[in-house]
Amino acid sequence: MRREGNLWLGALPGFIINSILGMYFPVFGPFIGGLIAGLIADGGPGRGALAGFLAGIFGGIIATLLLIIGFVGVGSLLGGVLGGLLGFLGGLIAGGAIIVSLAFGSIMSIIGGAIGGVIS
Repeated sequence: MRREGNLWLGALPGFIINSILGMYFPVFGPFIGGLIAGLIADGGPGRGALAGFLAGIFGGIIATLLLIIGFVGVGSLLGGVLGGLLGFLGGLIAGGAIIVSLAFGSIMSIIGGAIGGVIS
């Protein structure tokens, strides 16, 4: 019987590496984060791909929330309700762009996770 690693324990370092390297290397950062997540999850390509997906999606969700919060704060500084509304809309549009790019990063994380699962 094959021993499987912890899926969530694999997704956490994959998320951290994905977040750090993704800022500088938008293509290879998610791939390497997914690869590490798949290696730690240790359960074949399917389990590795799931760990890579979780690592990629968590990073994108947190980045989107931080961007929306940041734009609302900047908009509020610009002047009351109108500034807050403009900040919210700007954050929402930028968040949508991040979600679209998140799809690409998640796919790279899934591929890296599947390869990491096969290697482990």
